[in-house]
Amino acid sequence: MTAAFSTLDAFRKLLSDAPVSDAKALGEAEARNGQLTKPPGALGRLEDLAIWYAGWRANPRPEIANPQVIVFAGNHGVTTQGVSAFPAEVTEQMVLNFQHGGAAINQLSRAAGATLSVHALDLDTPTADFTKGPAMSEAEVVAALQTGWNAVDEATDLLVVGEMGIGNTTSGAAILNALYGGEAADWVGRGTGVDDAGLANKERVVTEGLAANPDRAGLEVLRCLGGRELAAMAGAIAKARSARIPVILDGFICTAAAATLAAEINTALDHAVAGHVSAEAAHFNVLKNLGKEPLLAMNMRLGEASGGALAINILKSAVACHSGMATFAEAGVSDG
Repeated sequence: MTAAFSTLDAFRKLLSDAPVSDAKALGEAEARNGQLTKPPGALGRLEDLAIWYAGWRANPRPEIANPQVIVFAGNHGVTTQGVSAFPAEVTEQMVLNFQHGGAAINQLSRAAGATLSVHALDLDTPTADFTKGPAMSEAEVVAALQTGWNAVDEATDLLVVGEMGIGNTTSGAAILNALYGGEAADWVGRGTGVDDAGLANKERVVTEGLAANPDRAGLEVLRCLGGRELAAMAGAIAKARSARIPVILDGFICTAAAATLAAEINTALDHAVAGHVSAEAAHFNVLKNLGKEPLLAMNMRLGEASGGALAINILKSAVACHSGMATFAEAGVSDG
């Protein structure tokens, strides 16, 4: 379904009108979980995940058959400030690598049985340098949100979104600094591997970016400090909510994009779980602010949806146990 919004206000309305978890399916899934052939709570978080998933799919005995991974790519004007160890040209080179099947996310998607699609957003037209003013106009951010919204296959039953964009850890740090406060140093990390001087430069850039863009509303922060790929991830996450598709959040940059939705509507990410906590130091703090406990901690910091894709197998296992196990009555086993 084509995105039914053409302004940020219309997108906000979709966020506020989004469906909630199905209470009937949730209750029936909880009841089924209590009857399965295992001691109560023996599968730990897998039980909670399966029940949560069942509520969003409005099915007390669901399956995960069509997971989807989407990678969005964008270029950032702020790279002219020297915030990355790699040139902006690497974004397009990596997009080609994704398309040819040579990246980590290709392998992880295949291992999880997920379809993978890649969307490059105007790579020849970087966003504006946000130390001088907004990174995007309203029309530009809406177009990126629409790209993300339209990229979600309505037949999917689990979504992971990721990104590629040289300079986007700086963008993510600026977004989080704007949303949650503190100092730039609280949110800036080494990203692609900048040295100490590079880290100090990123802190300067984030501080200047916040000074140049004083608005702290969620979607305005996304517009002023984000990038097209971050906005596309936010659009895809919102579309998933509208279609009752559960989402696994990827790393630092994906979570920063998602946080702008939660800043608008505090329940906007109820349909999402955190796939992992990355090696980017501030990611743990973002997840804490969002109340998300990560499924994995593998010291990853690649992006590309890699941590989220790896976590697909965790959620698939949770749902397989919940829906495939026999109840005590079905197995003819005494429940004690």
